[in-house]
Amino acid sequence: MKIYTKTGDAGETSLFGGKRVLKSDLRIDAYGTVDELNSWIGLIADQDEQNLRKSFLREIQDRLFTIGSELAADPEKPKLKKPDLHESDVQLLEQAMDQMDEELPEMRNFILPGGNLKASQIHIARCVCRRAERLVVALHTEQAVAPLVLLYLNRLSDYLFVLSRKVAKELNSEEIAWKPRY
Repeated sequence: MKIYTKTGDAGETSLFGGKRVLKSDLRIDAYGTVDELNSWIGLIADQDEQNLRKSFLREIQDRLFTIGSELAADPEKPKLKKPDLHESDVQLLEQAMDQMDEELPEMRNFILPGGNLKASQIHIARCVCRRAERLVVALHTEQAVAPLVLLYLNRLSDYLFVLSRKVAKELNSEEIAWKPRY
């Protein structure tokens, strides 16, 4: 199978189900951003030399492929067979956050993204996740999107924030409090 088909050379692509749309379509932008997020999660997982959370991050990547499948599907063909997202997937993120929060100091300020390279990359993933969420919300105003997709992306961005704090602590990096100028 060749990777190139030449069917997209004029700026169109096919949704799962066959419908042709412009590559600038909001649906394409949404699942493309989820794909970008998935790549960032892969980079973060690849740096987990001690395998502290690599399998959990790979699980998140799998869920992001599930979300991508949902977003790439023709909404006019609801009977297409797609992988499922479950409420338990959201609960796993919440449980992971709760466990990390137990070991983190209470936040008293907003913190600046950074601290070390790995924490900074996690912050970038969080920002990409928020962008994906905004695009899915915009798409949802035009066409129905499964509510669990929105919920998962929202919770995932929270997870990534807590993970950045946890990684900063593990690597003995100082959290830099934001001190606004007045």
